[in-house]
Amino acid sequence: MNKFLKEFKDRGFFYQCTSEDELSKQLDEEKIKGYIGFDCTAESLHVGSLLQIMCLRLLQKNGHRPIVLLGGGTTRIGDPSGKDKTRKILSEDEIEKNIKNIKNILKKFLDNDDPNTKPIFVNNYTWLKDLNYISFLRDIGKHFTINRMLTFDSVKLRLDREQSLSYMEFNYMILQAYDFLELNKKENCVLQIGGSDQWGNIVNGVELIKRYSNNQTFGLTTPLITLATGAKMGKTESGAIWLDEKYLSAYDYWQFWRNVDDRDVIKFLKMFTEIEIKEIETIKDKDINELKILLANKTTEMLHGKEAAKNSEQAAKEAFSGNTLGSNLPKVYIQSNKIEEKINIVDLVFLSQLENSKSEIRRLVKGNAVKINDEVISDEKFEINKNLFKDNYLKLSLGKKRHIKIELN
Repeated sequence: MNKFLKEFKDRGFFYQCTSEDELSKQLDEEKIKGYIGFDCTAESLHVGSLLQIMCLRLLQKNGHRPIVLLGGGTTRIGDPSGKDKTRKILSEDEIEKNIKNIKNILKKFLDNDDPNTKPIFVNNYTWLKDLNYISFLRDIGKHFTINRMLTFDSVKLRLDREQSLSYMEFNYMILQAYDFLELNKKENCVLQIGGSDQWGNIVNGVELIKRYSNNQTFGLTTPLITLATGAKMGKTESGAIWLDEKYLSAYDYWQFWRNVDDRDVIKFLKMFTEIEIKEIETIKDKDINELKILLANKTTEMLHGKEAAKNSEQAAKEAFSGNTLGSNLPKVYIQSNKIEEKINIVDLVFLSQLENSKSEIRRLVKGNAVKINDEVISDEKFEINKNLFKDNYLKLSLGKKRHIKIELN
């Protein structure tokens, strides 16, 4: 088996593949270009997209060249895959802002220096914006049958649930197939990788290219990742695990990985770090907390750098030791006049944005889950004053895992 495909399988990335033997042979014979598409519905990706990013890194590692398709065009339509209802349509400015930010995030993960493997970034709006509807139906639409399109999960599930599916969304799979055709023509791209929910869309692209130009291309899908608890990868009780530090600090990102379920640790070491599989096998029986720290350090280092990973680990040690206010903890700044207004503990937690519901904050206070400088605060009317700030800051903790340093401006 080809080296890339072998590691793809060994790390748990593999779900389905079109013409696997032929793909393996082509990967052995030449360096190829493969692409993954990212719709730009938010300013940041979250860890739910991380498996796809790791696939791009693995392509590079094996000397192949990744193409990153940023869906400036398809984001204007909305992918119905896995959705119960039509997605909110964003403005032009919002989409362009999202594209720019997502591109910067992806550049952190990918090698941008080697001219042979550095990523090619494309925006499908460049070829979708000027499509002539009549020509598109005649040249592309004729290769699709409604009968077949109705069998794909992205459509079938919505219809089975009697949930509305707009004609706009129904066209998404044709546009994604057309993206693959354009990349095959423009960049000689022969491989599309996506999540297993994209299988139908990817197969459509492979078949369209075969009918249109008789070129052979391939589709490769990854499993949809869920946590051992059953929760969807990328979502937690406190919100999405964003890859942009503007929305989630390096420390909180580190904490997410540090606190994964014991049952997920080895799987995630394989999927989300580049530690060799043989090494993971030799260390898999080590103390689970050591392995969690290793996972947190490696994943945080990949996104935020070694220094951020080191500081996050140190901050976690300080937060749990109780001997210090935690010099490495994430900082939140609050205006001094807010404290002079004699706010209470509920207001302080709300201002810190550690929790956005005042009723939930009151519940946490009553449950002795809120601490200031490692001292439990059990009275929701407890007033905050400047005497609580040592060297102009205090440590605020919610439960065992959420800790920040509040400084006065």
